[in-house]
Amino acid sequence: MLIRKITFAAVLLLSLNGFSQLQIKPSDKSITYMGRVKLAQDSACFYWPGTSAAINFKGSRISASLKSRNEVGYFYAIIDNDAEHAFKFKSDTMKTTVSLASGLSSGNHTLQLYKLSNNTSENIFYGFQIDGKSKINTPNKPLKRKIEFYGNSITAGHGVDVEKGGQDSGKPETFNNYYTYAALTARHYNAQYSCIARSGIGIMVSWFPEIMPEIYDRLNPMDPNSKWDFTQYTPDVVVVNLFQNDSWIVNMPKNEQFISRFGTSKPTDEFTILAYQNFISSIRIKYPNAHIICALGNMDATKAGSKWPNYIKQAVERINDSKIYSLIFPYKNTGAHPNKQEQQMMADDLIGFIDKNIKW
Repeated sequence: MLIRKITFAAVLLLSLNGFSQLQIKPSDKSITYMGRVKLAQDSACFYWPGTSAAINFKGSRISASLKSRNEVGYFYAIIDNDAEHAFKFKSDTMKTTVSLASGLSSGNHTLQLYKLSNNTSENIFYGFQIDGKSKINTPNKPLKRKIEFYGNSITAGHGVDVEKGGQDSGKPETFNNYYTYAALTARHYNAQYSCIARSGIGIMVSWFPEIMPEIYDRLNPMDPNSKWDFTQYTPDVVVVNLFQNDSWIVNMPKNEQFISRFGTSKPTDEFTILAYQNFISSIRIKYPNAHIICALGNMDATKAGSKWPNYIKQAVERINDSKIYSLIFPYKNTGAHPNKQEQQMMADDLIGFIDKNIKW
């Protein structure tokens, strides 16, 4: 009886102090998602880099419950659009509630939960918890512009967070999609953002069995039966930046994936051009009215003497569509994957190209 009285007194005291905790399920309409998300009543699955969940709220503290499959995933928690002080954390194979921000002021706040890492982790989000004098505010209206990217390690953000002098190992913690040219360009235009990218992927051949034409239409990239509903997101602009990995593996006849895709013979120029043309044509079928930018770079597929830029230009010429363009990023001529500065240079080039050629 004494325990019950103490418990009641504690609840009464918390109530008098205005304390509350709000539990926000992933299906709550107050959460705004960007990217391909598998949404259920009690969970939301993030697969692709750059996928995010945002919420407007009042409260002194906000937490999120997550779990990852396959490998750990890394996230930013960005409070009040202050990315410079974003909280970077990992989600591993145990379901964990992570405190994203505490000691917040009594006013209105925003939170963006942003996936930084590769699509090789499946990240399950179970919802937010808000403590203090808490309240959910009305979500922002959807951004009018929409952009989508298809790419490899450069677009995924492989190596962006490698420290100066560090090893470009490809570990999940070194990915940072937030500072890729793709995400930077989307934020420049205040556009909705969708990123379909995987480190190591190609159009004809990859460093693993899957190629982009086989997974670009999936919700879950690892599940052939998980198909994305393209009517859910119709971009104004699509950017494709692929062929970097193809450019290496086609010269490696003993590579397992080379043998699987090509047997004993390197693909011809004609085969290569047609493969690219067919993939872009499949994108055009999905998005009949979008502007499609066929990009390449900024790694060694664009160095002097490379055939790969011309393959893309020839494919674009053959398609003969006034809203399909080619853009070759200058070769960065440094080792490893592009760092933040080199990603920003790509973003500047892409923004300049869009400003010059596309009205949206």
